[in-house]
Amino acid sequence: MSKLFAGIVTGSLLLASGALAAELPGTFKGVTIDAKLIGGQQYEALYARIAEWEKATGAKVNILSKKNHFELDKEIKSDIATGNISWCVGSNHSSFAPQYPDIYTDLAVILPKTEIAAFVPSTIKAATLGGKLVMLPRAQFDVSALYYQKSLYQDDAKKKAFKEKYGYDLTPPDTWQQVADQAAFFSHPPDFYGTQFAGKEEAINGRFYEMLVAEGGEYLDKDGKPAFNSDAGVRALDWFVKLYKAKAVPAGTTNYLWDDLGQGFASGTIALNLDWPGWANFFNDPKSSKVAGNVGVKVQPAGSSGKRTGWSGFHGFSVTESCAHKDAAASLVWFLTNEDSQKLEAGAGPLPTRTAVWDWDIAQAATDPYKKEVLGAFQAAATHAFAVPQTPSWIEISNAVYPELQAAILGDKSSKDALDTAAKKATQILEDAGAL
Repeated sequence: MSKLFAGIVTGSLLLASGALAAELPGTFKGVTIDAKLIGGQQYEALYARIAEWEKATGAKVNILSKKNHFELDKEIKSDIATGNISWCVGSNHSSFAPQYPDIYTDLAVILPKTEIAAFVPSTIKAATLGGKLVMLPRAQFDVSALYYQKSLYQDDAKKKAFKEKYGYDLTPPDTWQQVADQAAFFSHPPDFYGTQFAGKEEAINGRFYEMLVAEGGEYLDKDGKPAFNSDAGVRALDWFVKLYKAKAVPAGTTNYLWDDLGQGFASGTIALNLDWPGWANFFNDPKSSKVAGNVGVKVQPAGSSGKRTGWSGFHGFSVTESCAHKDAAASLVWFLTNEDSQKLEAGAGPLPTRTAVWDWDIAQAATDPYKKEVLGAFQAAATHAFAVPQTPSWIEISNAVYPELQAAILGDKSSKDALDTAAKKATQILEDAGAL
């Protein structure tokens, strides 16, 4: 049993209408909290803790939706359009949150200050929009590092053949050009591919964005105007185009999202995989992965500018303004992000957002070589992290841009034509939003 779960947390649980003295997690007999949550294999262990919260509080949780964030975002927007925000708790993300801060309540006036102070300050700052703390961060600070199959780099025949073809030693790549070379070298479709990437929704736009930055470009300029249809943008998009044309990625990659990538690398059919920390344990568990015991992890590669990719963000949970039981909903959000919940998630690879859990995570790594390698790689990756452009229109822009990126990858347009069209669409969105 959690020490926070069992102990008394000093402070008051405040309601919008006044104060209610309570211990966390509190008592809410007869209350049902409707929730819309992100779905996926890597989240199920955390959600299993909901039963503990129900037992402790006397309340119930009714999960209305459990979808990937792209589908969840569409559902939430539909709820806003129809005035149907009748649910209380929702999964949130730093990339999605700026679109709809008005529907979420300020957790800073509901939860004890001591609990909020336990989080890494930068995550609380990023989760505060318009002066409101709209979500509590999970142990899901996301920046990608490079997973790879170690045995590929221990094969003398492969090392010799690669050196003869490319003129440099076959070692885990440190640049994206090296990734491209090695991906083409390792691939023998349809059985094995050098790499893969998520090819639709914000996923491909985010990957393009970070590659653009690594190539020395910018997504929006200093005046907030789209600037990605530049020479750097063409180089960034061409990286994806050339891999697809060379059949160094699976043919279906333009339909892939994160779960597809995770399952793909775990299947043993992918050599190199840029992916999130939440998959670390999954990849090294023989029950779920054919590459268990053969996984290496290193800091993400650099582009031609010398800058490493580093698109980042973090997951969290929010409470709606319309919730009739904000105190109970805030208690649930706290419980799913408290120290024990973060230890549970961090133990599987994700990076914690509570300071004390970082200390715990580092201590755990001392006796686990793989964990130490993972934590070292992602700590290095985090030093190169950067958020998406700070515009509430980011997701809307992504939805307009990604079909153009797909068109270039599939060979239907040149990279330059696709980016010029995408820039026009993005400009129109920003003008309609009054940002330009």
